[in-house]
Order: sequence, then structure tokens, then C-alpha cells
Amino acid sequence: MTNKKIIDVAAAVIEREDGAYLLGQRAPDTFYPGYWEFPGGKIEAGESAHAALVRELHEELEIEVLRADPWLRREHRYEHGHVRLQFFRVRAWRGECKDHVHSALTWQRPAAPYVAPMLPANASVLKALELPPFYAITHAAELGATHQLAALDEALRRGLKLLQLREPDLTPTARADFYARAVELCRRADARVLVNRDAELARRVGADGVHLSSAQLAVCTQRPDFPLVAASCHSPAELEQAARLGCDFTVYGPVETSATHPERNGIGWDAFAAQLSVPPAPTFALGGLSAQDIDIARRCGAHGVAAIRSAWSDRAERR
Repeated sequence: MTNKKIIDVAAAVIEREDGAYLLGQRAPDTFYPGYWEFPGGKIEAGESAHAALVRELHEELEIEVLRADPWLRREHRYEHGHVRLQFFRVRAWRGECKDHVHSALTWQRPAAPYVAPMLPANASVLKALELPPFYAITHAAELGATHQLAALDEALRRGLKLLQLREPDLTPTARADFYARAVELCRRADARVLVNRDAELARRVGADGVHLSSAQLAVCTQRPDFPLVAASCHSPAELEQAARLGCDFTVYGPVETSATHPERNGIGWDAFAAQLSVPPAPTFALGGLSAQDIDIARRCGAHGVAAIRSAWSDRAERR
């Protein structure tokens, strides 16, 4: 098979305050006519992805980008070329979106998209958009199982939608019992839940997936057979390995020194942003953080924030 030159593209998830995002329908005289896509275009020689995005959105939609956060990198081999897309989440702009290159424009919601067909490269992007910006992690061994379950129930009532069960210090019997009860609470609240490291236990309690440790990630050669798979990463190389494995999202840190791992110094937001760049999978920042850090995490390239202690103590919005 002939290797095709990689075409670098900057793409935008333009988001309104109500959560809806913009899609454009490809014109009849283009590849994949009638298919829907995220706005954007080719990155020119010597141009940064961000600069290309700003230029393309002005040309295509006549808007001025005020805020574009790096978010996700994807590659796809089409018949006409190998495309590498760098997605940004455009959360602020000036002007009204006007259609200059597409046949039509439409606003969609992550939970209920209705236009079709979508460009093949965008299927995983739609799945990533369904992930909430906050990922809570349990610590029942410290709080006590009863207290942790009560705190989980309250967090679910406030909108928590993604949970990791991580209890290495509980006995096997206590851990299995706690996980089963936590999964039941999550099911009632339509929240998704992953089990840390233990795929067998995840299946037994009916969890949505498994969260791999970085050590497991290093030796794993095939994606675990779950609807949802995540991994802990501490280096750009591990982020790439998680993407090759097909992980739905990753957790990266520590950003700040945390009580859970006091022996690990936090890398800080500048290093976090530099190491993440535009990551190959949606990535949650971790390490001494809370839901109040979601905005800065997003500006640094993260999808959102993962937290242990603050997940059960603060009242910040987690939707």
C-alpha cells in the first residue's frame, strides 16, 4: 500500500453555552459530499494549528475566535489522503456563524445528535464529547464505606456522571461489596463507572469499564473488552500508548502534589500543557485538583479534571 502524505488539519468544536456544537454539511463538489463535519481546514506550511483554526473559521464562518482550547488529536486514512486532525474547543467567539463553504449548518447536542452521515474520522470525536468534565475517584478506605456511599449518592444528585472505583486498601470481600453497591447507585443516576485495575471484578459488579494503571498500560497489547476503557499516564509516551490501545480517555499528572501520592512532586500547569500539547485522547488533569480547576485545565489542553478528596468535599458544578 502506497504511503500517502499526511495532511494536517485544524478542526473546531464550536460550543454554545447550552452545550450545543456546530456541524457543517460538505458541499456537492467536495470529497464525501453531503457528509457532516466539524468546521476547520488545512494547516499551511509554517502555520500553527491554532493560527490555522483562527484563519479557517474566519474564512468559513466569518467569526473571530476569542478562545480555542486544544483538546484532541485524531488520524484517519481516507481514499484521498491520510488526515491528521487537531481539534480545538472554541468556547468564545465574536460574530454570527455564516455559511460560506458548507451546504448547511446545524447545532447538535452530544447526547442526541440527529444529522447523518458524519465523516468517518469524527465518530470517536462524538463519543469523546459525551464525557463529562469531572471524573471522581473514591477513597472509601479513608472515609469509611458507609460515608463514601452517602457522599457518592449526594454527588450523583448534584450531577456527577463519571466515577472510578479505586480501593486497594479494602479487603477483597469488602471491596467487592462496596463496588457492587456503588455501581447500583450509579445505575440509578445514569452515571458511568469504571473499576481501577481489576477487569474481572469490573465484570462481576457490572461496571461500564476498567481504568488501567500505567504499569498495566505498559504491558497491555489489546484493549480490554469493555464499553469504556481509561488509563493513568505520566508521560507523553504513555499518552501515545493509551491511544494505540484504543483507550477512551486518560488521566495525566500529578499537576499539583496530592495527599494520595505525597512522594510525587506536581509538575505544574505550564509543564502539564507542554507535555499534553494536543493529546491523542481526551485527558483529565489529576493531582491536588478540584472541579474549580476545570477551566484552567481546559485552557491547558485537558478535557477536564479528575479528583479524589475534593470530589467528596466541594459543591462545584460537575456537569
